[in-house]
Amino acid sequence: MQIKLPYSLCTLLFCLSVLLSPSTLWSQTDTIPTDPTPDLSEQRLEDLLQDNEEESDFDFNTVFEDLAAYRENPLNLNEVSEVDLRELGLLSDVQISNLLEYRDRLGGFLTIYELQAIRGFDLGTVRRILPFVSLRSNVDDFQAGIGTMLTTGKNELYLRWSRFLEEARGFRPTTENPDSTPYAGDPNQLYVRYRHTYSNRLSYGFTAEKDRGEEFFQGSNRKGFDFYSAHLFLKDYNQRIKALALGDFTANFGQGLILFTGFGFGKSALTTSVRRGGRALRQYTSVNEANYLRGIASTLKFGDHLELTTFVSNRRRDGNLITINDTIDIEFEGSFTEFSSLQLSGLHRTPNEIADRNGLRHFTAGVSAKWQANKGHVALNAVHHQLDKSLTLTPRVYNRFYFQGDRLTNASVDYSWRWRNLTFFGETAVSDNGAVATLNGLLTTLDRRVNLAVFQRAYPRDFQALLGNPIGETTGGRNENGVYFGVEVFPANNWVLSAYYDIWQHPWLRFNADAPSRGHEYRLRLTYFKKRELDVFLELRNEIKEVNVRLLDSNIDALVNRQRLQLRLHLAYQINRAIEWRSRIDWGETDNPINTRQTGFAIYQDLLYRPVGSPWSFTSRIAYFDTDSYQVRFYNYENGLLYFFRIPPYYNQGSRFFINLRYKGIRNLMIEARYARLFWSNPDAIGTGLEATGEPTRTEIAAQIKWTF
Repeated sequence: MQIKLPYSLCTLLFCLSVLLSPSTLWSQTDTIPTDPTPDLSEQRLEDLLQDNEEESDFDFNTVFEDLAAYRENPLNLNEVSEVDLRELGLLSDVQISNLLEYRDRLGGFLTIYELQAIRGFDLGTVRRILPFVSLRSNVDDFQAGIGTMLTTGKNELYLRWSRFLEEARGFRPTTENPDSTPYAGDPNQLYVRYRHTYSNRLSYGFTAEKDRGEEFFQGSNRKGFDFYSAHLFLKDYNQRIKALALGDFTANFGQGLILFTGFGFGKSALTTSVRRGGRALRQYTSVNEANYLRGIASTLKFGDHLELTTFVSNRRRDGNLITINDTIDIEFEGSFTEFSSLQLSGLHRTPNEIADRNGLRHFTAGVSAKWQANKGHVALNAVHHQLDKSLTLTPRVYNRFYFQGDRLTNASVDYSWRWRNLTFFGETAVSDNGAVATLNGLLTTLDRRVNLAVFQRAYPRDFQALLGNPIGETTGGRNENGVYFGVEVFPANNWVLSAYYDIWQHPWLRFNADAPSRGHEYRLRLTYFKKRELDVFLELRNEIKEVNVRLLDSNIDALVNRQRLQLRLHLAYQINRAIEWRSRIDWGETDNPINTRQTGFAIYQDLLYRPVGSPWSFTSRIAYFDTDSYQVRFYNYENGLLYFFRIPPYYNQGSRFFINLRYKGIRNLMIEARYARLFWSNPDAIGTGLEATGEPTRTEIAAQIKWTF
């Protein structure tokens, strides 16, 4: 307590300075161009990790890169499709439906300012999408041949290096073996990416990455990097070929019940965006080593209404392998016939992780036949998986109905239809054990100032899909029934009220719940914005769900209601053309009937300096946090090197500081550097296991070069 009281007093004084400082700076109302990463999408990423039960890294850092292409080649509002609007990621599902309905009813847009006349479009929405839409189309792009697109266009090369300065235990020799370290490689993280693009229609390139602790041009990685990825992707080549993918790609069918390998948001601050969607096929450029396909795929259009998407993927995957002598016969010692789980981390640092690398082959094939009309679509989908080794899970009560074996087939039907101001959507799927899962929803505008989204989900405990990822409280699309209500209200100019309420139950046991369980959650956000100057929101979020809690003085877990309550105040203010000021305060608590209530808060202050006409710019943050444990944590998006951002959890007692410096004074070259430091005042060390440093600090340094040619 002697440490905590002065620390809390210091952070309280910092809170007051953050809230009071901008009040003396309200003078100019100009704005400046910013990186193509909208604040709303940053907040949706925070929501995604906040809903996870365990700490994890975010490795889909290229999720925003297409916005840069849309900024250079804006979408034509009179020609844009629903899937393209969905890929843009800046409009809610209701807003997309209203835009398409407006265009159909009036026969097209005559001026870009008509966006303000669409139901559910406030000034903030219009301002957010204006850089990415227009009423012009580039006819020359659609007359270009393959050779022209392959040899002309935009080329980008990224070279990135980063490391932590504190030495983790995995890099130190052990007492048992002083001549070696647990990690086979050095602490440097390396990244190389090349990408060629022609408008929004063609992309090819490669990505290579080495994680910290992995070998480089030696040992298990004699060919250099630990992970390589390459792709060639063609989009909208002509009336017949809508998409063609070679190499690495992602595929998404329907609402994700049987297939969703791309990145998808869950419940978020965009309360009426609850649909999976977008194009069935996309190029893959991220470094997540698990969630992609490798092979060939295409989408072909036949006539005015029929689209056929097919793909074949055959790739190696990591898995915990089981030796045959453990289960059958010692005569075959050393060979593998089955595995106990898929490994998703993509890390190959220790002997065990290296042994699991590429241990099994995963063959996947799929087909989707979609009947597309002006008002909607109906699609039939099928996916088949074949593993070269059988999956045999370690027996647990909660995983009794999980998939086991070496082959699995799924089929589904998905639909979407617009009628006046109503949009219906959904998907119903079956796995080859006979289990049927379904998701159905409704989007509507109740009034010019009120948007509503409702969806129902029923995922049986025995539904099985290896690559399914529908929206829900938990991942995997199984063992969950629920109903969600989301609403957006525009009570007055410059004001937005958004809210959702979600209620669910799990018919069977889960990993952290030793009995059937249930829960509910609500969220309220009130936003005020002033054009080109100010954006403020106040948010309340409360979740109550049943989880295991260890009884006092006992080894028995009890299923009890755990409440998580969080309150957030966020302010972003454009001081002048060069300086933006962002402040945030988080407060939260978690409580249950058995353990002591835990509370905490976090606060940060950002300064973004991007002067027009100067080659130098920087972004910086200082943050303080004081929470009782990891159970009270706050995820906060951190600006970083281009397409290399962080979303770390703030918890325990401590502070965090970072500064990113960018230089663009050399033609076609951008040089960036980052320094970030985490300090904990209460625990003795940061990290656990082989990642433990033995110190209360963790310091990251990174540098990146981007060459455009």
